[in-house]
Amino acid sequence: KLCSKGAALGKPFEASAEDIASVASFIETKLVTCYLRMRKPDLALNHAHRSIVLNPAYFRNHLRQATVFRCLERYSEAARSAMIADYMFWLCGGSEQCISKLIKLYWQAMIEEAITRAESFSVMYTPFATKIRADKIEKVREVFTKTHPAYVEYIYTDLQGLHILPQTVDWSSFPPQQYLLTLGFKNKEDGKFLEKLSSRKLPTFTEHKTPFSLLTKEDTVRHMETMGKRILPMLDFIRSTQLNGSFHGCSGVMEKLQYASLLSRLQRVKEQSQVINQAMAELATIPYLQDISQQEAELLQSLMADAMDTLEGKRNDKERVWNTIQKVGRIEDFLYQLEDSFLKTKKLRTARRQKTKLKRLQTMQQ
Repeated sequence: KLCSKGAALGKPFEASAEDIASVASFIETKLVTCYLRMRKPDLALNHAHRSIVLNPAYFRNHLRQATVFRCLERYSEAARSAMIADYMFWLCGGSEQCISKLIKLYWQAMIEEAITRAESFSVMYTPFATKIRADKIEKVREVFTKTHPAYVEYIYTDLQGLHILPQTVDWSSFPPQQYLLTLGFKNKEDGKFLEKLSSRKLPTFTEHKTPFSLLTKEDTVRHMETMGKRILPMLDFIRSTQLNGSFHGCSGVMEKLQYASLLSRLQRVKEQSQVINQAMAELATIPYLQDISQQEAELLQSLMADAMDTLEGKRNDKERVWNTIQKVGRIEDFLYQLEDSFLKTKKLRTARRQKTKLKRLQTMQQ
């Protein structure tokens, strides 16, 4: 089919990069279909990611990725892929409302499945049209407390960006109906951890007791489990109704690349490959989801280049971009800890001086 249309033959040495990518993407999608029919979604996953890297604007590539995630019971990621598929369908001129409706129903089903299976947290979406105010957030939290009394150990409201739902989204109307996402946790530490992570300017995960020393194998395993079981699942759910991709904290992209580095240290090559391929697919899609600055474009290119080098097994002394960012994050954490320690010590000294002064005055009066 491709040869008859001239995409693969004709003048192969003069073929455009777009034509070559289209052919390669087509082959990857067929491999995804084959593995799914063989009921081997784990083998289909990397091919689904690669098809998006090669042709991120084709909505069916994202829909196939959603199908693979669903077969692997990764419903939050399936929901995000379906959301992007629907957006890409509209962005590239798709006008058949029946197709868009079916994609939205799939997206909605994945969100509902993700919510149903979540055990450590519960969620609430609140329609939003005006500017976010502190009193509005407090009111939302009061409603959440009454509605979900079992998940009030820590209540987190996502202020990184407003959310959209398949039931009300209309890409042709700007902006679409937006929602405020509130998460309630059974475990207070999970909520605090997410709050801390989302407040970072740099998208990085740091939990080092000794920030400037190399990780031991035990620390690496502990960090990997924290990332894989606590951080990434929460971020994946948050992003299942948040279209715009970015590089800030909680964006999920940088965190995945840092997670891949932990997998590499433990020599878990297959999992590392899947994580990096997924991150590359997300990076390739970002320019279609939002306008990016020149600085962000340069960062995106650097991340893609380093990710490709990692997959190809190229070893050099150059730091990977995501590891460099993580090091900067560790330094920031260390400085914040020093500042907090200094302020606490200063406060204690001031209190002691005032107490001593008060005792002297009382002694003099006596």
